[in-house]
Amino acid sequence: MKIRASEIIAGLTTTIIFVAIFSLVFDVPKILPDFSDFSGWFQRDKSENKSKSYAKKSSGKPGKVIDTFNGVNIFYNGKVANIQGRNVTKDGYNLGLKYQCVEFVKRYYYEFYNHKMPDSYGNAKDFFSYSVSDGDINSERGLRQFNHPSRARPKIGDLIIFGATQWNEFGHVAIISKVKNDKIEIAQQNPGSNNPSRKWYDLDKQGDQYHIGSPYVLGWLRKS
Repeated sequence: MKIRASEIIAGLTTTIIFVAIFSLVFDVPKILPDFSDFSGWFQRDKSENKSKSYAKKSSGKPGKVIDTFNGVNIFYNGKVANIQGRNVTKDGYNLGLKYQCVEFVKRYYYEFYNHKMPDSYGNAKDFFSYSVSDGDINSERGLRQFNHPSRARPKIGDLIIFGATQWNEFGHVAIISKVKNDKIEIAQQNPGSNNPSRKWYDLDKQGDQYHIGSPYVLGWLRKS
C-alpha cells in the first residue's frame, strides 16, 4: 500500500504534539527545553564554573539543600513556579515564598547581615527602584542601590537584580558570591529545574562604568 507524503507528515506532527504534551505534563527536560527555567535569558558564559560542585544540574526533591553560601542554605525548588508555603522568621519577618529566589536573598541578608528590609514583599524585579539614582539608598530595601552600568564595582555579598523577560515576568535575584577581574559568580535559588545554583557572568569596565554580561541586569544592592 502506497503511503502519501501528507500522511507521513500528519503522523509525525501528531507524534511531536504528543511528545510535547507528555514532556510538559511530566516535566521531562530531556525531550523538550524546560521553559520555566532561565537558561534562555541567562546568557551562557564560556567561563562558567565547571567544577563538580556547581556545574551539575540541580535535582532532587523541593526543599532539599543543594548548596550553601557563607553558611546560608540554598534549596532546590524544581520548576520555578513551585511554592512550598511562606517562610517567616520567629520574630515575624517575612522571608518570602519557599523556595523562590527572593526567599534566598532575603534570608541571606537576614542571617548573614542581620538585615530586615523595610518592605519585605514584592517580586524579584521590584527590588530595583527606577526612582533611585546610582549610589543612593533604596529606602524600600534599606540598601544602597547601584544601577547597571555603574561606577561602583560589584562586590561579594551584593544582591543582584535581573529584570523581567518573555519567559519570566517576575525577574530574578541572587547574591554575588565571587568577584574576579573580568567576571563575577552568583549564588542563586530557584533558577529552574535544569540550572545550577552558581553561574558566572563577564565583568568589564567601559570608561568609568562597570558592565555585567547580561542585558537583563538592572542593578545591585549593598549593605552600607
